[in-house]
Amino acid sequence: MNEAFLKHIENSLSAKIKSMTSVSGGDISSAFKIITSDQSYFLKTNTASNTLNMFQTEAEALKTIAHTNTIATPKVLDYSKFENISYLLLEFIESKSPSSKDFKTLGKQLATLHQKTNSYFGLQKDNFIGSLKQPNKPTNSWNTFYVNKRLLPQLQLAQKNGLISKNECPPINIMLENFHPLFQNIKPSLLHGDLWGGNYLISKNGTPFLIDPAIYFGHSEVDIAMTKLFGGFSENFYNAYHDSIPTDEFTSNRIEIYQLYYLLIHLNLFGRSYYNSVITILKKYF
Repeated sequence: MNEAFLKHIENSLSAKIKSMTSVSGGDISSAFKIITSDQSYFLKTNTASNTLNMFQTEAEALKTIAHTNTIATPKVLDYSKFENISYLLLEFIESKSPSSKDFKTLGKQLATLHQKTNSYFGLQKDNFIGSLKQPNKPTNSWNTFYVNKRLLPQLQLAQKNGLISKNECPPINIMLENFHPLFQNIKPSLLHGDLWGGNYLISKNGTPFLIDPAIYFGHSEVDIAMTKLFGGFSENFYNAYHDSIPTDEFTSNRIEIYQLYYLLIHLNLFGRSYYNSVITILKKYF
């Protein structure tokens, strides 16, 4: 990290940096823990051309979740660009491994977040899922939104990248028809949008924090589907969550359909290793 950039960050913090160490922060950006004389901070940096917009939407999403007063997010301190380096500066959360009690709290608070509703599905602004654009144009129908704003863009991108053939992609009208009986009586919920096991933290005092959100208003089961895709959440989490938001006869089918979106994203970001998982779900439902 160049000295001019570090000086810029010191000016933003109004504090001298004592140490700066690399930490895990995902596959897209570089991440660092900054320590000053009295506090620790989390810094993400990226030199790609579109990442300032990406960091801006992430900052706005963290603030949106925080303003619901349902579940904590790290405090946003700054996001900007210095020379060719875009960055996002956050409060650093000292975390621990979750206990059974912590998982119960996380499940209960996520359910409370999901009870924040709206008159439409989507968001007033597009954002990102990983480094991929996530269109959010508000739509009254969940079926229409999920097909046109979630599955279709990822299927088209996978075709463009040669990762899936046109013949393997179901037509829009067939997707809408097959999903219709499963997508009844669904209300918009404020979602984290990318809730895998690496996108929550449990602070030292047991407070759950959500990080790296890709928010929009959608079906609450979308977040649950992502939690089940790669693991990292205990039964205590699910029991506490479903005490507030119960399952129904179609939940297991919808979980697979919602996981299709995330598997397509991983196919487009990381390549053919996700192809078989995508095709399995497509063949099952189409």
